[in-house]
Amino acid sequence: MSNELLIGIHAVEAALNHDVGNLVELYIESGSQNARVKELGERARELGVKPHARDRAALDRMTGGARHQGVVARYNAPAALPDSALAGLAEQAGRDALFLVLDGITDPHNFGACLRSAEAAGVTAVIVPKDRAVGVTPTVRRASAGAADRVPIVSATNLARALKALKEAGVWLVGLVGESGQSLYTVDLDGPIAVVLGSEGEGLRRLTRETCDFLAQIPMRGDVESLNVSVATGITLFETLRQRGAKR
Repeated sequence: MSNELLIGIHAVEAALNHDVGNLVELYIESGSQNARVKELGERARELGVKPHARDRAALDRMTGGARHQGVVARYNAPAALPDSALAGLAEQAGRDALFLVLDGITDPHNFGACLRSAEAAGVTAVIVPKDRAVGVTPTVRRASAGAADRVPIVSATNLARALKALKEAGVWLVGLVGESGQSLYTVDLDGPIAVVLGSEGEGLRRLTRETCDFLAQIPMRGDVESLNVSVATGITLFETLRQRGAKR
């Protein structure tokens, strides 16, 4: 675990609701008139966490000027899982296994939004490369509305090797690419699936693309070339849930 800052109402509230044992300290703006901030302070006391009053200037210094909304916490963040955990995760989930693979997302807001969709869709785990990708930063936690600490995250030293481990565990890999001739809505997404999306600018890297079992695109009627990666993630994950609900 690493000691990190949680900044803002959503991130702190999620820790209080789901992982209060790892909440080390809580700081609340003194004299705040924000009803939600007051509620967080009361909730924290009920859970045995004493809020410390700080003026806005102190919170600004603590967060480097980030938009903290009058509440900041120190938090023992759970460590990312290693590649070796993938086979066990796939086996435990069985035919309901649903992995999200993000190949080189560098924008923290996009990553946070992807994690939020992943948590909402009940994914088994999110897999990201250890290098050349944004980590779970305070901005990511804030954008994820707490999902960053509720979704298992696997940090892959070698993404291609991690994808092969999924395949060996019986998981089919579906890569999203704009130039595919196959619509996402015609791909059978029932059964153990890993949805693979690329970076904001370059998309899927060549080796990642070649490792996928299927390539598909989200049909679009407008003139834009591609969707934001977090939007594409949400569409793909919930199309998977739709198909599974219709078939079971």
